[in-house]
Amino acid sequence: MKIHEYQAKALLEAVGAPIPKAIVARSAQEALDAFDALGGNAVVIKAQVHAGGRGKGSFIGAPVKWGGVKYVAKREDVLEVAGIMLKYHLVTKQTTSEGQPVSTLLVQVAADIEREVYLGMVLDRTYGLPVMMACADGGVDIEEVAAHNPEKILKIPVVPELGLPPFQAQKLAFELGFTGEQVGKAANIMLALSEVFMENDCSLAEINPLIVTKQGDVVVLDAKFDFDDNAMFRHPKIAEMRDLSEENVAEIRAGKANLNFIQLSGNIGCLVNGAGLAMATMDIIHYYGGEPANFLDVGGGVTPEGAIEAFRIILGDTKVKGILVNIFGGIARCDLIADALVKAGREIGFKIPVVVRLEGTRVEEGRKVLESVRGEMPMIRVATGLTEAAKTIVELTR
Repeated sequence: MKIHEYQAKALLEAVGAPIPKAIVARSAQEALDAFDALGGNAVVIKAQVHAGGRGKGSFIGAPVKWGGVKYVAKREDVLEVAGIMLKYHLVTKQTTSEGQPVSTLLVQVAADIEREVYLGMVLDRTYGLPVMMACADGGVDIEEVAAHNPEKILKIPVVPELGLPPFQAQKLAFELGFTGEQVGKAANIMLALSEVFMENDCSLAEINPLIVTKQGDVVVLDAKFDFDDNAMFRHPKIAEMRDLSEENVAEIRAGKANLNFIQLSGNIGCLVNGAGLAMATMDIIHYYGGEPANFLDVGGGVTPEGAIEAFRIILGDTKVKGILVNIFGGIARCDLIADALVKAGREIGFKIPVVVRLEGTRVEEGRKVLESVRGEMPMIRVATGLTEAAKTIVELTR
């Protein structure tokens, strides 16, 4: 689960991190009122979307070239800037080509920046622990630094039971080039970031950038948090921060049906049981020249109700021209899975090719069930192997 920048900053501020003065606005008039309330001096208006790279993004169809982070010095420009941000979809390197709608803005006092630093925490599989990451070269191009100069990214494994020790935070601050009183200020922000990460079951927490102002203050200029969906029952207040308008409608629907679904840009729908098998299915479709339209893991047991909802979600994407069903019958028998697919076909009606590959317990019986309805459901094709299934669906959807 993701939250907006202003929400992430509120969590950090609650544990003592310094945050610039800012006001949330949901209309152009509210943005203007915020400008006045903040003293009528220069502000930065920031589109609140669940995507990075806002400053280098662009608004589809807008008569301007700037992106989702705009410096505004004059009061008379506030209504225009806010109005455009709220009217047009914002496209960044982390959104689809359709862009993301903007319903909320953050009007923030402009900072007098001397230096930018990156701070982050993430679960690291190599260490098997959360890791505090930092880089003296912070800002919008941190991904480029990580890709081309990974040695600049400093890392500290953090034991969950102990949290980030203050001495390690101070050592990291020194290594990032902080001096004098800035060392303690930066270390306290690291401790705050670690506390929020640990206490709220985050999967990712970033402060980018952490800035040093020309007055010597160390301030959180931007923040981003992602949370473990499976832990949200422990954090009802965090769960309330979820903004469904920022999420894919099909993915929300799939979540309610306990289906793991991610929409992609291809034209071959995938219905698979098991995340690893789903990844392999997508890979082999791509290998034979096709493009997956989704990742969909229906779990270990495919029920008729689950299969029907899965097909409905896949077919809700008008780009889908065919579906590959790849099921390994372990916990659930292949004949029961085949019965579920037939029931789904009768209820929904397959008007595009559906290639089915079954393997596992009672596989022959399952294939016979599907073959028995070929006259009734001519769009169903049965494949005996994954390679055959992938080649068939790619050919049928060309």
